[in-house]
This record gives sequence, C-alpha cells and structure tokens, in this order.
Amino acid sequence: MSSRRSSFRRKEKPAFERFKDHCRHFTAFMFSNVGIILLVTFYTIGGAFIFQAIEIFEYERLKLETPHRFIARNFSGEALTQIWELTSENISFYNHQAYMRRVNEVLLEYQRAIVKKQLKGPDVEQWSFSGAFLYSLTVITTIGYGNITPHSEWGKLVTILYAIIGMPLFLLYLSNIGDVLAKSFKWIYSKVCLCRICPGVAKRRIIRERRKMRQLARALQMHDMENARGSSSYSSSTSTTTSNSSSTECSRSSRHSSSLVDIPFSGSDSDIEREIRGSTDEITVPVTVCIFVMVGYILWGALLFGRWEDWNYLDGSYFCLISLSSIGFGDLVPGDRVITADRDKVEVSFILCAVYLLLGMAVIAMCFNLMQEQVVHNIRAIKRGFKACFRCRSS
Repeated sequence: MSSRRSSFRRKEKPAFERFKDHCRHFTAFMFSNVGIILLVTFYTIGGAFIFQAIEIFEYERLKLETPHRFIARNFSGEALTQIWELTSENISFYNHQAYMRRVNEVLLEYQRAIVKKQLKGPDVEQWSFSGAFLYSLTVITTIGYGNITPHSEWGKLVTILYAIIGMPLFLLYLSNIGDVLAKSFKWIYSKVCLCRICPGVAKRRIIRERRKMRQLARALQMHDMENARGSSSYSSSTSTTTSNSSSTECSRSSRHSSSLVDIPFSGSDSDIEREIRGSTDEITVPVTVCIFVMVGYILWGALLFGRWEDWNYLDGSYFCLISLSSIGFGDLVPGDRVITADRDKVEVSFILCAVYLLLGMAVIAMCFNLMQEQVVHNIRAIKRGFKACFRCRSS
C-alpha cells in the first residue's frame, strides 16, 4: 500500500526545469527594489576594479616599452631656450613684428602644454580604487566630471561597453527607487502633515474642509438660481411651461454646482473614518514641499562636502546641484580629501560621497515624480472647473 502511495506521489522536476526555475527567481529578485540597489552597487564596484586593472596594466606596459614618454619635461626651460634663440637670431630687431609674433607663439604653446598637463593629471595616481570607483559612478550616472579619463585604447573601449549596459541599469534604478521613495514620502506626509496619525485632529480637519465645501456649494447654487430667475423674468411669456423650464434649469444648475465640488456632504463618522484610513495613492504632495526637500538635501550635502573638501557654503551647494542634476561641469570635483593616491585605500568620506550621489539622484527623481502628480491633479481640477462653467453658461 505504501509503495502504491509513493508511486502516486508527484514526480520531481528534471534538473533543467529546476535550473530554469532558479534562474527565473534570481532574475525576478535582481530586478526587484533590493536587487536593483545591489546590482548597481556591485556593477559600480566591478567597474572600478576593471578600469583600475586596465589603466595600471597599460601604464606599466608603456613605461617599459617607451620610457622616454614618462620623463618629466621642463616646459619652462624649453620655452626660455626658444625665446633666447629667437632673440639671438634677431639681435638687431630688424623685423620687430615678426619677432613678437614668434615669441607669442612660443608663449602660447607653453601655456597650452601647462594647461594640458594640469588637466591630464598624474597618469596612474588617479586610478586608485577611489578614483576608479568615482569614474565608474560618473559614467553610469551621466555626470561625467572629466577629471578622470582613460588613456589606453582598452580603457576607452571598455568605457563604451560599460556605459551601454550601465546607463539603462541606472535609469531602472532611478525609476524603481524613485517610486518607492515617493510612496514612502506620501505615507509620511499623510501621517505627519495631514495628521492621519492623530484621528481626532484628522477628523476635525476633514469636518472643517467639508463645511467649507458645503458653503461654497450653497453659494454656487444660490448664484445659479438667481441667474435662472433673472433669465426667466426677461422672457416674453410667463406661462406654466416657462416656469417649469426655469425650475428645471435651477435644478440642473444646482446639480452642476454640486458636481463641481464632487464631495460627499454626509458628516457621518463612518465616512470620515473611511477618508482618514484612505489609501495614500490619492494624496498629492504640494510642489512647495518637494522643493523644500530638494533644497534641504542640497544644503545638507553642502555642509558635508564643505567639511571634507574645505569648500565654502556656496561652492558646496553649487557642486551638489551640478552633480545631482547630472550636469557635471567638472570645475569642482571631490579632490584630495576623497580620492587618495593609495591604490588600495578607501576612505569613509569617499563611500559617503558615493552614497550621497546615488541616494540624491533617487531623491530628485522622487521629487519630480511627486511634482508631476501635483501638476496633473491641478490641471485636471482646472479642466473640471472649465467644463462646469461652460455647462452653466450653455444651460
């Protein structure tokens, strides 16, 4: 009997089917909210190791093959030597204009060489783990400061492939995390700012709002009735049919005014309790609150970077705004306090800098999402008001 029951037991799936199920579950987890965060984090860390290995390897290889390229040039000495040779050739100054033109060309070439050297920076010191991580982060976030750039051909090729995969991944991160933060912020806003956490305060607020709406509806009804009476007084005949039409117009206008308000007038406790416990999806956060959140986050970042980089408050705010908006001019970048010359050393301030940028861009996406909902809600309200006005005029 037991053998017969065991024969009726469900057969185990083949190994390939189990492998497909595990891959399906793994893919679903990786594209969930937690999975997206882990995926972006490990993708950036992996990119940092890859770029660091490529650039350091290419630097060491070129240093062995062409050592003369890495000898520090004395640009000042070369410029002074060229000017001295020009002066010795034109000792009598028989052609003063040609002499000044050639000297200006030498000085201009000297300036360009110095500027190029400063922009290029050290060849290998910038590719510490901190610098490579910052480079990977600026690639996928499209900030692109420009202070760290690959010099090898393999580094440029890997950057292209890395950006093709990383940019859509980061956009997916902004979309998912922005929605989660928006729902969380709407819940906090409903509990704190709308006093849903205190039922008594929320009940009194809803009663006040309904009383105001009821008064507005009555005023609109009285105004529509007066308009209907005025139009009926100017009519030529005062028959029963016209009185019936005026009464129908009054009732119709009253219905329009009540539909304009579009709220229940019942003040029962059950309706109020239902509205208090309503879903947070119906709540719209004001635009001013979203702007206050963005400004507060930028000012908080200005304090942090001002402490790490010795920037003043204006420079810190300017850097945070340029970075979080993904403009990335590159005139202010995390410098010596964050990016270290040690290849294996990672400072805590640098990790906080990366977390600030990743979280900040998600906060900006959240605020834009909430502002879009508020604007759409206001446009729909204006549209309903215009429709009600045109219906009143046509009636």
